[in-house]
Amino acid sequence: MTRNDDDARTLQSWAQFRFSVVGPLLASPPRAGDLYAAIERLSQKIWRHPITGESTTFAFSTIERWYYASRSEPDPVGALLRKRRRDNGIQSAVNEKVEAVLRGQYRDSPYWSYQLHLDNLAVVIEAHPELGHLPSYSSVRRFMVSQRLFRQRRPRGRRRHEDVTGAVQARVTTREVRSFEAEYVSGLWHLDFHHGSLPVLTSAGEWNKPVLLAILDDRSRLICHAQWYLSETAEDLIHGLVQAFLKRGLPRALLSDNGSAMLAGETTQGLQRLAVVHETTLPYSPHQNGKQEVFWAVVEGRLMAMLERQRELNLSLLNQATQAWVELDYHKSVHSQTGQTPLARWLAGPSVERECPDLHKLQLSFTAHQTRTQRRSDGTISVDSVRFEVPSRYRHIKRLHIRYASWDMSHVWLMDERSDTVLTQLFPLNKTRNAERYRRAVGSATDSPADSSEVFQTMQTAPSEMAPLLRKLMADYAATGLPPAYIPKDDLKEKP
Repeated sequence: MTRNDDDARTLQSWAQFRFSVVGPLLASPPRAGDLYAAIERLSQKIWRHPITGESTTFAFSTIERWYYASRSEPDPVGALLRKRRRDNGIQSAVNEKVEAVLRGQYRDSPYWSYQLHLDNLAVVIEAHPELGHLPSYSSVRRFMVSQRLFRQRRPRGRRRHEDVTGAVQARVTTREVRSFEAEYVSGLWHLDFHHGSLPVLTSAGEWNKPVLLAILDDRSRLICHAQWYLSETAEDLIHGLVQAFLKRGLPRALLSDNGSAMLAGETTQGLQRLAVVHETTLPYSPHQNGKQEVFWAVVEGRLMAMLERQRELNLSLLNQATQAWVELDYHKSVHSQTGQTPLARWLAGPSVERECPDLHKLQLSFTAHQTRTQRRSDGTISVDSVRFEVPSRYRHIKRLHIRYASWDMSHVWLMDERSDTVLTQLFPLNKTRNAERYRRAVGSATDSPADSSEVFQTMQTAPSEMAPLLRKLMADYAATGLPPAYIPKDDLKEKP
């Protein structure tokens, strides 16, 4: 509700109260000579103030004025409304020179209150009388409100750079702030981290504040996935985002802030490969992710409030409680803005979600792409100070295209640049094994390929890495198309 709505309601309340005071005189007009006594009795009566509710009385002249103002009017209540200001509360009695001073003060100190602006203005006018008379507090406030010179919140933490603060302030004062909502389910997801209010006990015997990663659908407000972590890295982000994709499918767009995890190469390149548009909020503009901020308030007000008395709270218990609360409480509670439960609104659609690929493709997608020059001397490449061996069959390729996750250096993928397919996995250089002095013979380019019958015989006699029954069971399970409901973090490091 705006301030103008409050003013209108206040005026209407006053008019109805005045009518209730003089209404009996209008309903049953006193006889000639009795009007004075009737108004006198009303002036001695104790009334309840229409705004504050406190006991009060009104003078004879006041009630008399109300009576004559409404006596001959077809709309007595309308006649008893307070007259609005001629400038309607918008214009102010501030001259142009004083306006310039106020604008300068606001530009330099947007965190001051209106009273502090007025006090400093008084000192300036006292030193420079040519500016004119000092306006009242209401005039200063009315002018600053009409020019959208609202008091700003002080930035938290360390003082931000003046150029950044100025740019943000200019954007806020020159651009409207509007609420929005996606037209389709999975048309836009929100993603953010939240530092919890309760500490958890780790296996190392330390109390740490966990961080909640939540992915929220804009239209339905459904939580696609929520999980607590002990850090706020790209590895944690992708670990939770992959689970959201497996549970809810692929969205069309994703909105996040400008955190390092959101802007990491693995994150941005992975979303591009999955054809998910990645949008980021403007710097220092958390209101653009307002739906996420509202969810944090619900988390702290309900979930964390129920865990306040829990002793020895650990990360596993916190995640189990969060999963149960999200699915059975939050998803089934009517949202105040949509009028529906998040689950019902998600199912009602309309939806533009896409089918999610398997876990191995997701793992491969969220990797950083780089090129490396192969050393001809020993057939190795270096990635983040780790040397990897390149198989001899690729020794003729000078520039190698690789993908890897910075948090998992157990292997990197060698890619075919044209088809964007995996050629093989490269593993770190094992100097201890190479010290055994076994070396594979390197064939020349003129060597003839092996006979097809010999190759077939080799395939038949080569030992299998997995038992046939277990391979069949895994294939049958994969054919069901059911994704796992919960993925432990270390499972993402499984080789494809």
